[in-house]
Amino acid sequence: MRYTNEQISAALLLLKATGSPKQVIDTLGYPSSPMLYHWRDMYPEYYNVPDQKHWKQAPDNLKQYIIKRCLIDGEPVKLVAEEIGYTPSLIYKWIREYRKKGHFSPMKKTTANVEVNPSDIESAEDINTLKAQMLDMQMEIDILKETINVLKKDPGIDQTVLTNREKAVIIDALKNKYSLPALCKKLDLAKSSYYYQEKAIHAEDKYHELRKKIVQLFHDNRDAFGYRKIHTLLHKLGLIISEKVVRRIMKQEALIVKQRRRQKYNSYKGEITPAVENVINRDFHADNPNQKWLTDITEFSIKAGKVYLSPIIDCFDGMPLTWTIGTSPNAELANTMLENAILSLAPGETPIVHSDRGCHYRWPEWIRLITEAGLTRSMSKKGCSPDNSACEGFFGHLKTEMFYGREWDNCRIDEFIQEVDDYMQWYRRDRIKSTLGGLSPLDYRRSIGVSV
Repeated sequence: MRYTNEQISAALLLLKATGSPKQVIDTLGYPSSPMLYHWRDMYPEYYNVPDQKHWKQAPDNLKQYIIKRCLIDGEPVKLVAEEIGYTPSLIYKWIREYRKKGHFSPMKKTTANVEVNPSDIESAEDINTLKAQMLDMQMEIDILKETINVLKKDPGIDQTVLTNREKAVIIDALKNKYSLPALCKKLDLAKSSYYYQEKAIHAEDKYHELRKKIVQLFHDNRDAFGYRKIHTLLHKLGLIISEKVVRRIMKQEALIVKQRRRQKYNSYKGEITPAVENVINRDFHADNPNQKWLTDITEFSIKAGKVYLSPIIDCFDGMPLTWTIGTSPNAELANTMLENAILSLAPGETPIVHSDRGCHYRWPEWIRLITEAGLTRSMSKKGCSPDNSACEGFFGHLKTEMFYGREWDNCRIDEFIQEVDDYMQWYRRDRIKSTLGGLSPLDYRRSIGVSV
């Protein structure tokens, strides 16, 4: 990863102020220790210097003199340490102590006798300047911390691009430590703008009731609906609101449909019987129910074992007509499902039954059931999932909305089978589809007078 000059400068600023590589990494989240040492060595003030001797105790005026040279005059800490005879880590300690307390701890009695040239000792004005410099530096560091930790911004973010609202949030977090005028000046924010944002931030949430309703609808629908479907449900309830508002509220409430990919189950066992023509030919549109059926088998792998689902999907509205669930992808699973589907047909209805080239759809019993019912077989090309994409899409919705992102380690096989069956019932009865005018498959059929 390439770091910007701003990111490098921020890291070196913290290192210079704290003297602790660990604190730099903990605060900024970057870089690694070797990289930080590499950056340090690229600048003269961080070159390695020989071991120095140091006195047991230094007088306060010497400490102030050293801090003045390092911070006000801008001399490198390590070069000053080499000249004076103290270790850099000790000088960093003095800087931290002075920044925190505004003075140094009382000296212990020592036999060391240190002579300091009076002309080198800073005046009262120098001390005030030093304090102001250190306070300004600490403010910059704290603002950087809040930008990273509160606003979740990238460590190299340019603070000039922050919105007024974001600046107001940072000021709120630091106004007990620094004066409001100083913070506003540092962030280039007018006080009037801060007060405006402060009022807006703490204003009563006008979407309070709507927010609760959106959370309820999301959880009532198996945490499976995105903002478009939630918007449709709200519209059906008579709540007219913008999709953008729904999307923003769902983002604020972390209402996210979880997704996870897993290896797809493959039932292909070779060309055990002659394949039939692809009658569907990727045309999944049907003008009436029971014209075109799609089928396939999908696998669920949980800690307790594997579960298989075999449904019939009607191309007319995507409704799962019948399905079987079991622990083995055998002939009984597929054939029982087909028998139940055939029983639901009215006289004269002879749909096309489209599948992939799995072994279940090439065994004699499957072929016999199709033939006796007067149905038409249709098969995808070998290894061509788009030929059965509508059924694959159904499985994708099922696993995204019901299976992925949930913990199944403590679930028994019988409990999981019930979960799958509950989802299939919910899909038929309650799951709305934009292609059906915001109705579920069952409600859509009722609305057009189709018996179910």
